[in-house]
Amino acid sequence: MSTLFDCVGGTWTPAIGDPSVMGWVTVFAYAMTAALAGLIVHKRLSTLRMFWFLLTLLLCFLTINKQLDLQSALTAIGRCSANQDGWYDQRGLVQLAFIACVSATCLLIGIWTAWSLRRNLQQVWLALLGVVFLLAFVAIRAAGFHHVDRFIGFNVGSIRLNWVLELGGISMIALNALVLLFVTRRSKHRSPRSPS
Repeated sequence: MSTLFDCVGGTWTPAIGDPSVMGWVTVFAYAMTAALAGLIVHKRLSTLRMFWFLLTLLLCFLTINKQLDLQSALTAIGRCSANQDGWYDQRGLVQLAFIACVSATCLLIGIWTAWSLRRNLQQVWLALLGVVFLLAFVAIRAAGFHHVDRFIGFNVGSIRLNWVLELGGISMIALNALVLLFVTRRSKHRSPRSPS
């Protein structure tokens, strides 16, 4: 076990994972979306306060993870284990199995959560879709599969695909939160006056 820690320590250290402008924009997007989700919980704007509370915690973790690059530590653990246990040459199959399991797990969690929240799904469907999207994206990045890394690192003009994917998931959650905040505020202002 100590050999594994030595190996991981030699290949990964906690540091700023993406010091670029877009890296910090993504951190800001995570933080602002976490604040919006927290505002819904604080103002009691939804009957699904536990959903928004857990989402706030998840977004806070992903804000920190974005710059500490914790999924790279997971990749380093996998690489070191593969070298030490002698299955490095078969790592592609393990990575594919990992991606398939993570994708299936995210999909099942999304379906289970959607079913559990079915009576109020219209309030959170976009946020739920964004969460499933983000979790799958982060987990697939953690797999360190080179073909996936090449795909999500693909540039369209000067825009990288991984920016679109990650910021797309964050945007879904933020948009859902903004709609909920805006609709609730408008409905309070439009409440009928009591007859005189």
